[in-house]
Amino acid sequence: MAQELSSNWKKLQGKIKAESTATSSSATKATVKRKADEGAPSKSQPKRQKLQNPSKQRREQRPLSNTSNKSSRKPTYTHPLKKPMGVAQSSAIAKGTPATITPSLALWAEDNDISPEDLAEAYNLGVKNNASLMAAEPARVNEGLAPGVDVGKYIALDCEMVGIGPEGRESVLARVSVVDFHGRQVYDSFVRPREPVTDWRTHITGLTPRILLPVARSFDEVQEAVAVLMRGRIIVGHDIRHDLAVLQLDHPSGQIRDTARFAGYRQYGHGPKPALRVLAREVLGVEIQTGHHSSIEDARVAMLLFRKRKSDFDVQHAGKYGLPTEKTIASEKVGVDGSKGQEAKSKKGTGKKKKKRH
Repeated sequence: MAQELSSNWKKLQGKIKAESTATSSSATKATVKRKADEGAPSKSQPKRQKLQNPSKQRREQRPLSNTSNKSSRKPTYTHPLKKPMGVAQSSAIAKGTPATITPSLALWAEDNDISPEDLAEAYNLGVKNNASLMAAEPARVNEGLAPGVDVGKYIALDCEMVGIGPEGRESVLARVSVVDFHGRQVYDSFVRPREPVTDWRTHITGLTPRILLPVARSFDEVQEAVAVLMRGRIIVGHDIRHDLAVLQLDHPSGQIRDTARFAGYRQYGHGPKPALRVLAREVLGVEIQTGHHSSIEDARVAMLLFRKRKSDFDVQHAGKYGLPTEKTIASEKVGVDGSKGQEAKSKKGTGKKKKKRH
């Protein structure tokens, strides 16, 4: 009887000890979870667990400890009046999304005689991708003067020519194109040659008598329109002396920016001057003149090349012609229609002058 009681007593003690251990383990887990929820990690808890619990329970406690550390991180505070910088906003900044000119800034620029082109350059506005600029606006062939275009201080000019005389060696004007500082088309027209054409240079220009003659404008009409656009403005072009020669127009040397004669691009030429298609590929990363030439495309490339190194163009120009004085700045102010101040008008007249070929 005593032996049977002793056996039952041992079983009862074992059961009590097992329940006590389970209760202690549950309490420990509850404590860790409560501290994790409160966001206050416990540094002494792992040591106590190591002394009180067996190895199996110690392994079970590790995930709870890690969870406690993760949950104890401080939440990010966001000001109620400020929007947090999310992925979309930071991505837009990283991609160089241009800002916009506010009306107040535009008025300030106008009051201080700052051109839209200079304002756009200062705030890094405009098309970022050169290839997208070339393809964004298809050429409106033979449109004449584009409606509603507010032309600024800079324009780029390019001409297509056909041949006259023996073997077509002498060039005359067949098409002229003008774009503004941002590459937008300002003027484009076919021109009816005044002399018999002996070489249409179709493989270069894409022009034939059937394409050009029925729709071309007279030379005098085109010359007058281009002269008005040029008057008082800075002209950008590639080897532009040939374009001015076929237009039979003159322009002050101090108001010309020639990408073929820019010192910063000489490294790309194998002769005295680099080709426009080479500069387009090496400097801008775009391919042009792969088929028939387009005077609109060539004018846009010339303007892009100028804009790419505008500050260096200005330095080279200042070294050759000096810095502009207040008098020249006043005389260079241009209206929307190309008109200038009274002083400049009396000196320059209509701007229609003949120029000998170089």
